Amino acid sequence: MTAYARLDAWIAAHFDEEVRFLQELVRVPTDTPPGNNAPHAERTAELLAAMGLPCEAHPVPAAEVQAQGMQSITNLIVRRRFAPSGPVVALNAHGDVVPPGEGWSQDPYGGAVVDGQLYGRAAAVSKSDFASYTFALRALEALGLPLKGGVELHFTYDEEFGGELGPGWLLRQGLTKPDYLIAAGFSYQVVTAHNGCLQLEVTLTGLASHAAYPHTGIDALQAATDLLHALYADNASLKLIRSEVAGITHPYLNVGRIEGGSNTNVVPGKVTLKLDRRMIPEEDPTEVEKGLRHLIETNVRTHHPKVKLSIRRLLLAHSLQPDARNAPLVQAIQRHGREVLGEDIPECGTPLYTDVRLYGAAGVPAVIYGAGPRTVLESNAKRADEHLDLNDLRRATQVVARTLYDLLKTD
Repeated sequence: MTAYARLDAWIAAHFDEEVRFLQELVRVPTDTPPGNNAPHAERTAELLAAMGLPCEAHPVPAAEVQAQGMQSITNLIVRRRFAPSGPVVALNAHGDVVPPGEGWSQDPYGGAVVDGQLYGRAAAVSKSDFASYTFALRALEALGLPLKGGVELHFTYDEEFGGELGPGWLLRQGLTKPDYLIAAGFSYQVVTAHNGCLQLEVTLTGLASHAAYPHTGIDALQAATDLLHALYADNASLKLIRSEVAGITHPYLNVGRIEGGSNTNVVPGKVTLKLDRRMIPEEDPTEVEKGLRHLIETNVRTHHPKVKLSIRRLLLAHSLQPDARNAPLVQAIQRHGREVLGEDIPECGTPLYTDVRLYGAAGVPAVIYGAGPRTVLESNAKRADEHLDLNDLRRATQVVARTLYDLLKTD
């Protein structure tokens, strides 16, 4: 029996245990906000220790966490060194997730299995890869064959708010510097680049007044309306800028939240807009932010000079740039994906932004691959009834285990 067949057989024999592990992870909420994620890390560490995988727990100082609008973060590292020399491959998945919202047919924290689908918030993104990566490592260890280098599991809790207190914090503290990284993703493509994201909060302040005497006020909503027209016109022009990365089309801008006014009979004295500007890998984030600020400032100054303007950056997440050094990861995942799933696994980019960019910025060749369907929409990720096909979980675990073996085998 080949090493690959032995890995597959071990995963099949322990798959019920892998499913139970994932169910336990889903049953501990990690809604962010509010971002009280330390209890999930504690439970994860208990489960891993029971499997013979002790964790290093790295709590992020409370002041840093609270400054980011969360309550608690404890990041976890499992280290398995097989030999003093050889590459270290890190596997990163995030436990924090958006709140479940309404409309579920299953308990979002129940982990129920229905017709081969495991339901629950974060079942697909990305507690599934806590399971796939853990059991891929366990399968690799069970081979009992000589290996070089090592494997690290990075289970972190700040992807939803940008990753700076998750992988970013581990990297800045010097707690890890792997040679390669595989991060949580889906099973039918290997992602090697992604968009960046700029988020701004724009506050327009006029002067509230009685609606019967509107001339005594300064209408912040009217200024916001004119600004919205300018922003949407800019968004239309962004569609003309094309990326050369497969899977990524063009930049775009979204106004995701508007707040303002106090009552129907009051001229709005204050309106706040929150913007999300996605940047393709070819764009310079500094220039994008400079240009967007200039557009906003010019529009308000020209059309509503009495309105006070404030612009605050909420997030600047750089893109993940293509990196030819990740070729060993890409080639192994594509080879084993073809064998396990029976189809070609394309290399592509994604319009999402992830905390994988932080590893890339630290010089670590990285790819995104893990347990999940072909698209985010298929899994209902971040929507009601998020679910994971258990066949995808099993097959992704096989692909990751085989890939680790290829990178760490001694012959």
